[in-house]
Amino acid sequence: MAVLCLASDITDLKARLGRSIVGYTYDEKPVTAGDLKAAGAMAALLKDALKPNLVQTLEHTPAFVHGGPFANIAHGCNSLTATRLALKLGDYAVTEAGFGADLGAEKFIDIKCRMSGLKPSAVVVVATVRALKHHGGSPKDQLTTENLDALEKGLPNLLQHVDNIQTVFGLPCVVAINAFPTDTASELALVEEKCRALNVPVALSEVWAKGGEGGSALAEAVCRIAEGENNFAQSYPLELPIEQKIEAIVKRVYRGDGVTFSPEAKKQAKQLTDLGFGNLPVCMAKTQYSFSDNAALLGAPRGFTLNVRQLKVSAGVGFIVALTGDIMTMPGLPKSPAAERIDVDETGRISGLF
Repeated sequence: MAVLCLASDITDLKARLGRSIVGYTYDEKPVTAGDLKAAGAMAALLKDALKPNLVQTLEHTPAFVHGGPFANIAHGCNSLTATRLALKLGDYAVTEAGFGADLGAEKFIDIKCRMSGLKPSAVVVVATVRALKHHGGSPKDQLTTENLDALEKGLPNLLQHVDNIQTVFGLPCVVAINAFPTDTASELALVEEKCRALNVPVALSEVWAKGGEGGSALAEAVCRIAEGENNFAQSYPLELPIEQKIEAIVKRVYRGDGVTFSPEAKKQAKQLTDLGFGNLPVCMAKTQYSFSDNAALLGAPRGFTLNVRQLKVSAGVGFIVALTGDIMTMPGLPKSPAAERIDVDETGRISGLF
């Protein structure tokens, strides 16, 4: 999925597939799909999948839905082909990067933009009152009850994301409050007050209830900040050693004290550098629930050390994956996956899709 989403065209896709490592020799030399002369056949299978899917919203607005690598274990962005096509066809192109800005935005900027030459004009950080109360210590079964104390304690999480966008990546930012019926006027006012105190534009989004009309104020705010100049930058230069690139992300974006590398990770860093992969960007595999690698450290924690247990190269994609904490790279299914409800009868009628 990540290879497909970062490929610029069919030629680039074939080259990336050819660089994909499928194994190692006894003397630790990588064996690629290109070595096996399989890249052409692989590209043939993905030829049509590379083309963006054009869909329409309920209000008949065109949209591309194409690609979906997870942001906690991969780079979390839609396909480059869809983004570039949207930029050609629309006055404004809006794209999502998964999970929090510590994962999705960092990888969009440090990986996708770096590889493609894209330069965003503005960033929207989406927040909910419920999530901020959770970060402030409110029990999950009480998130729909007004709790200004928990909300105020959780707001540093949002403000750190905003500060990262502005100071680390040099981009203008607007906060979109994704409103729920259980949000109270006092809670919404508190979020707006804290954002405006930092001179950060903030807008209420009620698109889920009112359609496009519910997002007009947000759209206007985005258009205003997108027109200005910015100081777009990545969080680290590619020339840094692998360990220092990871340390830059941890200290600048996560605000941790440093990084602890396992003996295995230290060995792998040297091996990857010796194999010529040292100048690749880094893709952090980390919990989406915290700035740290510990899902229980909520809010905007300080004084923590990130633990990197393993490093591996995704050569076809073109980045080094740093596995942290106890993150698993195989996404889990729900207890009752949708596949259990899908069936086809003897007449060919499919049921359970909706």
